[in-house]
Amino acid sequence: MHRFRIANMKCGGCAKGVTALLRQADPLAEIDIKLDTREAAVTSALDTARLEQALRDAGWQAERIAA
Repeated sequence: MHRFRIANMKCGGCAKGVTALLRQADPLAEIDIKLDTREAAVTSALDTARLEQALRDAGWQAERIAA
């Protein structure tokens, strides 16, 4: 599982955008968004660096959270 803190994910629309972006990167990903803590947990076959880069390329201030 990959976990990210996304500093500029502040509303439901943001959460939908992050979810859509992650699903675009990996359509089979399981995504759990916690808006109150601005965190996304992603179960994906893709590596953490690739997911993080996809988020950053789209303008999200994503930071890995250690497991």
